[in-house]
Amino acid sequence: MAQFIAEICAANGVPRKACLRLTLLVEELFTNTIVHGHGADTESPVSLAFEIQPGAIALTYEDMARPYDPFARVRVPDAALGVEEQPVGGLGVVLVAAIAERFEYAHVGGKNRISLVIPTPSEP
Repeated sequence: MAQFIAEICAANGVPRKACLRLTLLVEELFTNTIVHGHGADTESPVSLAFEIQPGAIALTYEDMARPYDPFARVRVPDAALGVEEQPVGGLGVVLVAAIAERFEYAHVGGKNRISLVIPTPSEP
Protein backbone atom coordinates (compact mmCIF):
# COMPACT_ATOMS: atom_id res chain seq x y z
CA MET A 1 0.00 0.00 0.00
CA ALA A 2 2.82 2.42 0.88
CA GLN A 3 4.47 1.79 -2.50
CA PHE A 4 1.16 2.39 -4.33
CA ILE A 5 0.67 5.71 -2.52
CA ALA A 6 4.31 6.72 -3.12
CA GLU A 7 3.89 6.09 -6.86
CA ILE A 8 0.73 8.19 -7.01
CA CYS A 9 2.43 10.99 -5.10
CA ALA A 10 5.53 10.90 -7.33
CA ALA A 11 3.48 10.87 -10.53
CA ASN A 12 1.53 13.92 -9.37
CA GLY A 13 4.32 15.96 -7.77
CA VAL A 14 2.96 15.65 -4.21
CA PRO A 15 5.58 16.85 -1.69
CA ARG A 16 7.29 14.07 0.31
CA LYS A 17 5.99 15.19 3.74
CA ALA A 18 2.41 15.27 2.46
CA CYS A 19 2.86 11.84 0.91
CA LEU A 20 4.16 10.42 4.20
CA ARG A 21 1.16 11.91 6.04
CA LEU A 22 -1.20 10.43 3.47
CA THR A 23 0.43 7.01 3.89
CA LEU A 24 0.13 7.24 7.68
CA LEU A 25 -3.56 8.13 7.44
CA VAL A 26 -4.36 5.29 5.04
CA GLU A 27 -2.47 2.83 7.26
CA GLU A 28 -4.47 4.02 10.27
CA LEU A 29 -7.78 3.69 8.41
CA PHE A 30 -6.81 0.23 7.17
CA THR A 31 -5.82 -0.91 10.67
CA ASN A 32 -9.18 0.32 11.98
CA THR A 33 -10.95 -1.63 9.22
CA ILE A 34 -9.25 -4.87 10.23
CA VAL A 35 -9.23 -4.47 14.03
CA HIS A 36 -12.54 -2.69 14.66
CA GLY A 37 -14.53 -3.33 11.49
CA HIS A 38 -13.90 -7.01 10.86
CA GLY A 39 -12.27 -8.06 14.12
CA ALA A 40 -9.73 -10.24 12.29
CA ASP A 41 -7.97 -10.74 8.97
CA THR A 42 -10.32 -10.70 6.02
CA GLU A 43 -10.35 -10.97 2.25
CA SER A 44 -12.89 -8.14 2.07
CA PRO A 45 -11.65 -5.40 -0.29
CA VAL A 46 -10.75 -1.84 0.59
CA SER A 47 -11.09 0.88 -2.03
CA LEU A 48 -8.97 4.03 -2.30
CA ALA A 49 -9.62 6.95 -4.62
CA PHE A 50 -7.43 10.04 -4.84
CA GLU A 51 -8.19 13.42 -6.35
CA ILE A 52 -5.03 15.49 -6.41
CA GLN A 53 -5.54 19.23 -6.61
CA PRO A 54 -3.14 22.16 -6.18
CA GLY A 55 -2.47 22.36 -2.43
CA ALA A 56 -4.60 19.36 -1.39
CA ILE A 57 -5.41 15.70 -1.88
CA ALA A 58 -8.96 14.44 -1.55
CA LEU A 59 -9.04 10.81 -0.43
CA THR A 60 -12.05 8.52 -0.44
CA TYR A 61 -11.54 5.33 1.56
CA GLU A 62 -14.20 2.60 1.49
CA ASP A 63 -14.50 -0.76 3.22
CA MET A 64 -17.19 -3.38 3.62
CA ALA A 65 -16.85 -3.84 7.38
CA ARG A 66 -19.79 -3.39 9.73
CA PRO A 67 -21.05 0.23 9.81
CA TYR A 68 -18.84 2.31 12.06
CA ASP A 69 -18.20 6.06 12.19
CA PRO A 70 -14.68 6.45 13.61
CA PHE A 71 -15.15 10.21 14.01
CA ALA A 72 -18.29 9.98 16.16
CA ARG A 73 -16.31 9.79 19.38
CA VAL A 74 -13.12 11.70 18.56
CA ARG A 75 -11.75 13.08 21.81
CA VAL A 76 -8.61 15.13 22.22
CA PRO A 77 -6.45 13.43 24.87
CA ASP A 78 -6.56 15.06 28.31
CA ALA A 79 -3.21 16.86 28.67
CA ALA A 80 -3.58 16.80 32.46
CA LEU A 81 -3.33 12.99 32.50
CA GLY A 82 -0.03 11.15 32.30
CA VAL A 83 0.64 8.67 29.52
CA GLU A 84 -0.21 5.70 31.73
CA GLU A 85 -3.50 7.30 32.81
CA GLN A 86 -4.75 7.95 29.26
CA PRO A 87 -7.49 5.63 27.98
CA VAL A 88 -6.23 3.03 25.51
CA GLY A 89 -7.14 3.49 21.85
CA GLY A 90 -8.63 6.25 19.78
CA LEU A 91 -5.42 8.19 19.14
CA GLY A 92 -5.17 7.12 15.50
CA VAL A 93 -8.52 8.69 14.67
CA VAL A 94 -7.49 11.85 16.55
CA LEU A 95 -4.37 11.92 14.35
CA VAL A 96 -6.45 11.51 11.18
CA ALA A 97 -8.80 14.31 12.26
CA ALA A 98 -5.86 16.58 13.16
CA ILE A 99 -4.03 16.13 9.85
CA ALA A 100 -7.04 16.35 7.55
CA GLU A 101 -8.53 19.74 6.66
CA ARG A 102 -11.93 18.10 6.35
CA PHE A 103 -13.23 14.64 7.11
CA GLU A 104 -16.59 12.94 6.97
CA TYR A 105 -18.09 9.51 7.31
CA ALA A 106 -21.07 7.97 5.52
CA HIS A 107 -22.47 4.46 5.18
CA VAL A 108 -23.38 4.16 1.49
CA GLY A 109 -24.45 1.08 -0.45
CA GLY A 110 -23.34 -1.30 2.30
CA LYS A 111 -19.92 0.34 2.57
CA ASN A 112 -18.23 2.62 5.06
CA ARG A 113 -17.00 5.70 3.21
CA ILE A 114 -14.48 8.07 4.75
CA SER A 115 -13.72 11.22 2.81
CA LEU A 116 -10.71 13.33 3.75
CA VAL A 117 -9.01 16.42 2.37
CA ILE A 118 -5.32 16.61 3.23
CA PRO A 119 -3.35 19.81 2.67
CA THR A 120 -0.20 19.48 0.57
CA PRO A 121 1.77 22.67 1.17
CA SER A 122 4.99 23.17 -0.77
CA GLU A 123 8.13 22.05 0.99
CA PRO A 124 10.88 24.61 1.59
